[in-house]
Amino acid sequence: MYNHIIGVVSEVTPNAIILENNGIGYIIRTPNPYSYQVGEKLKIYTHLHVREDAYELYGFKTADMRNLFLELISVRGIGPKSALAIIANDDPASLRAAINNSDAKYLQKFPGIGPKASGQIILDLRGKLAKEAETSPDHPTVRTVKDALKSLGYSAQELKKLDPFLNDHLNDTIESLIKESLKRLV
Repeated sequence: MYNHIIGVVSEVTPNAIILENNGIGYIIRTPNPYSYQVGEKLKIYTHLHVREDAYELYGFKTADMRNLFLELISVRGIGPKSALAIIANDDPASLRAAINNSDAKYLQKFPGIGPKASGQIILDLRGKLAKEAETSPDHPTVRTVKDALKSLGYSAQELKKLDPFLNDHLNDTIESLIKESLKRLV
């Protein structure tokens, strides 16, 4: 129903963040809520999970993380809370590799995932998980910032690490993005 919400973090709780957008505070359950800072403006990729007794909004820093979350909740016996715990404790590439390599022991390190659940995850998702999502063509602002940094001698691999930051701050000036990017590259 909602692809993403752009707003300012107004509160951080142990399970969620409150994202303020046009006078509305959305309660968004996220992996590692304390990785967000109050006052931070960002874009959160969302999933509205509907149950008989509740509507819950889950949010992620990247569309790839959201897609992995959706794959995990499609597995029988894995609910949103378990999927969120898995994503909070690992990066998507390592998790995909463990599933595709049938590494049940690796999956059992996550809270609430035992032998039966790890086997079900492997059975349902092995070979079906897309490789890490291909990034869409860079936004013109991102291209401009990256071109400026390339002219300073930074490699494409170094600049790739800036993608989440740059995509979350598209409304900032190019000058401020270059300055902040330089700080992050040091």
